[in-house]
Parts: sequence; C-alpha cells; structure tokens
Amino acid sequence: MPVITNIQDLKHIYERRVPRMFFDYAESGSWTEQTFRDNSSDFEDIRLRQRVAVDMTGRTTASQMIGQDVTMPVALAPVGLTGMQHADGEIKAAKAAEAFGVPFTLSTMSINSIEEVAENTTAPFWFQLYTMKDQDYVSRLIQRAKDAKCSALVITLDLQILGQRHKDLKNGLSAPPKLTPRTIANLMTKWTWGIEMLGAKRRNFGNIVGHVDNITDTRSLGTWTAEQFDPSLDWGKVEKLMDQWGGKVILKGILDSEDAKMAAKLGADAIVVSNHGGRQLDGALSSIRVLPEIMDAVGNDIEVHLDSGIRSGQDVLKALALGAKGTFIGRAFVYGLGAMGQKGVTTALEIIQKELDTTMALCGERNVSDLGRHNLLVPKDFGGSWTD
Repeated sequence: MPVITNIQDLKHIYERRVPRMFFDYAESGSWTEQTFRDNSSDFEDIRLRQRVAVDMTGRTTASQMIGQDVTMPVALAPVGLTGMQHADGEIKAAKAAEAFGVPFTLSTMSINSIEEVAENTTAPFWFQLYTMKDQDYVSRLIQRAKDAKCSALVITLDLQILGQRHKDLKNGLSAPPKLTPRTIANLMTKWTWGIEMLGAKRRNFGNIVGHVDNITDTRSLGTWTAEQFDPSLDWGKVEKLMDQWGGKVILKGILDSEDAKMAAKLGADAIVVSNHGGRQLDGALSSIRVLPEIMDAVGNDIEVHLDSGIRSGQDVLKALALGAKGTFIGRAFVYGLGAMGQKGVTTALEIIQKELDTTMALCGERNVSDLGRHNLLVPKDFGGSWTD
C-alpha cells in the first residue's frame, strides 16, 4: 500500500480499483466541465495570511452544523450510486462518518436504502430529497426518513431538469452495470471490486426498487427516474415539503443571492451554496466564488454551508474564513470509499482534519470559530466583474 498523504493519493487508488463507468460518474461534470474544473481551481486564487508567535496549544476543529456538534465542520454530501463505488458503500460511509463525528447525508438515489443505513448505524443521519412528480412516492419517502429518525432533510433545488453529462451517456451508466462487451472487458480488470460486490446487500436503488410500482429492472428504473424529476418545483412546493417534514431543513443548490434570501425567508435552517459539483449548469460560477456575495446578502439571517470543489482541509478553511459555518465533501470521500472502503472514508476525513488543523495553526488561529476574512488574501475581483 502506498503512503497516503492527501486526497489525490486516494483518487489514484480509486481510479485503479473501480470500474470506469463509476469512476467517470464521480469524476465528471456536465457539458464542457468548465464549472466542474473551476469548483476546485478557484480555491487556488485565495491565499492565506501566515501569522507567527501565537500560542497554538489547545487547538480544536470542533464546531456545530445546524446545532449538531461535529468534530469538524465537514459533512459527507449526498452522492448517488455510492453503493456502486464499493459494496454497501452508503452503509460504510455512514459508519465512518458516525465514528469520526461528522454528519452523513444519504442520497435519494442511493444503493443502500434509508432503512439499511439506519439498521447499521446508531447516530441519526441526514436525508437528501429529490422532488419527484410522484407526490405519493415523495410523501412515503419523507415518512420513511422520519421513521428512520433522520435528523435533517436536505432538499436539493438544482435538479428539476437533469444536466447532460456526456461520460454517463457514453458509458451507459446503470446500477447494476449493463453487461456490454466494453463493460465486461473493464470489469475483468476490477476483480477485487467484483468479488466484494457479489456479497453486497444490494446492487440497485434501495430507496426506489420495491417502493414504486412497475419497477422491475434497470431499464424500467432508468426510464422512471429520467421522467420523475419535477420541473414545476417552486418556492411554494419547497415550503410545503418543509411543512411536511416538520424538522430541520437544509436547502441545497443555492448559487444566487436572491435565491438565498428566499430560502432565509422560508425559514430553512441552512442553505448549501452548491452547483451540484458542476454536474448541472455548466458555465455557472464556482461555489467558492459566489460565497462572498451570498454571505453579504444573508450571512446574519441563515446558516450557510458550502459544497462543490473541496479537496483539502485548506479548502475547508477558506470556505469557513469567507463566512460558511459548514462544508460538504462528496468526491473526496468517494475517492476514499472506492479506494479502501470504510477505512478509506476515515482516511479522507483524517487527511482533511489534519490539513485544516495545521493550516489553522499556521494562520495563527486555535479555533475554527475564530476564522475570518482576516486570515485570507482575496483578489479584489474574486467575485468577477460582470454586466447584467
């Protein structure tokens, strides 16, 4: 086993171990992938202010996200098909998050079901909801999350219409994978993954199969899913979903200050500044680039989190210093999961926490709650100079 010192090391192992269609599913964006690339590269434009001769004993990365104590302000983002990256992937990621002391968010499009994750964990997790046209299914899904004692509902707002992701279309992405000659040839080189998947609890979408009529195979599931995302989702429907849930709500997919104001007006507990990891509107600004504008608009009215592009503890620190109270990692934990299962997710979290702690110390801070713009050097035109 090579020495693992950063998230990129996990990614290299992940790429060797996981079938190409599932690697491409995680490591891609829509259309030209401009926004996908900018999500990470834009962090590099922000520099750090080093401070010295400051007592650095007693440092802590502990914080809170929507009132929940966390070891560091980093949650595992909802990622579809996580259970195809590694056998029982959602269960293993949730167990790693629980042991580490950070939130885990289960995707509607997970492989392991809400109930399966709940049966294998003791800490309440968050559940991410895609709004579907089938309102009866959505109502039953929300009730299932309640029954599983999920502690927050994360409503995704930026997938009313599915963005085109060229690699997924060309790979014929499905769960389980369709056995075409090309797929079989690739799977033959991923025998460790294949052996583990043979023993998996599930290899299809656990929150859908068995809960929707006439879903009998991969083709019918794919057709149903493609037709079900609700293009009529508006703020009125969001409010009704919040009322139906009746607990803590996080609205994910905010990339505009006016939308952030609407989320605050509805009384959501938090928003996630996110562009879906660059998988929806290609050409949109990166999450970190729009964060300052959104903080200026709603910073005192609602808790703000950031998702999309985080690959290190330094990225986490930059988001926090710009005002976010929490962050989400998706690809970073998937790399670890695909590389080494539950241990790999733990390794990813350990790497990010160590980088956050070390960088915080070298910036002269002992507590993440003390981070602020004074720790950063931000270009004057970081938000961009745009005309309407």
